[in-house]
Amino acid sequence: MTVPLSILDLATIGKGETVRDSLEGSVALAQRAEELGYRRIWYAEHHNMSSIASSATSVLIAHVAAHTEIIRLGAGGIMLPNHAPLTIAEQFGTLETLHPGRIDLGLGRAPGSDQNTMRAMRRDPMSAESFPQDVQELQGYLIGQTRIPGVEATPGKGTNVPLYILGSSLFGAKLAAALGLPYSFASHFAPNALRDAVAAYRREFQPSEQLAEPYVIAGVNVIAADSNEDAQAQLHITKRSRVSLLFGRDRTFTDEEADMILESPQGQHIEQMVKYSAVGTPEAVKEYLDGFAKHADADELIVAHQSPTTAQRLRSVELTAEVSGLVAA
Repeated sequence: MTVPLSILDLATIGKGETVRDSLEGSVALAQRAEELGYRRIWYAEHHNMSSIASSATSVLIAHVAAHTEIIRLGAGGIMLPNHAPLTIAEQFGTLETLHPGRIDLGLGRAPGSDQNTMRAMRRDPMSAESFPQDVQELQGYLIGQTRIPGVEATPGKGTNVPLYILGSSLFGAKLAAALGLPYSFASHFAPNALRDAVAAYRREFQPSEQLAEPYVIAGVNVIAADSNEDAQAQLHITKRSRVSLLFGRDRTFTDEEADMILESPQGQHIEQMVKYSAVGTPEAVKEYLDGFAKHADADELIVAHQSPTTAQRLRSVELTAEVSGLVAA
């Protein structure tokens, strides 16, 4: 690979698995990724989703950090409108204090949930409007230059946890450029604006204390297997799971029902979501990732290994690392 590889662990709760199974799988995946030489692992904040176990993102990061040694860990991302910036500064300041030099903080402005869940979280629907100001307030706590007189983050002050702006539109790209922060594009599920957003970010980037040159991380799905047939079968199972995630809510679809939806106009939405996916043998995956890195004009790729089971994800992690020439820790 011409660019570093990282992992976005969706902490998936597979069919027949418990939440504990998922969390133990995340630890095993992080330990193997650390051994193989991946740069970082991020976890995303989602709520009220029965198939994703990373809702308490900072708690999961702390647990994984306690069971690894050197790999960087972080949020990809924290949905900042759900939280007070001071609270996030304290959480990630604590993580950085306990695991110095290993913690990242990616920030998004989407709710990570539906409207009912937003109400359950006591979230103001208008809170996303203050996202730029909230990012700067949070940054002030972490670098020790508070924007609210008399209020400091303890832990947090002076930890300088690096911030990343996450997005899938020009808004996030332009904000990251204006603040001089790294930009991570969610092309693993929202591919449409990738090239326009990256171009805008690079064009408008303003250097900052954290970052002198623009830095782009692009998301991409991967299913690497020992045979193309196995990889394609795993992809189909993953698409069926997306049907339940997006359209199920209060019900579970049979495989036949899920396949019917995948073949319908609704199913085209799922096909579009996984537009950027490297699926197949290790050699095919490497060829795709090399081309995608150039297509996305990315400095780093963050890979979402989408295999349905923990064992299959671990195999995908291993095969991708081997063929990409990652250097073992």
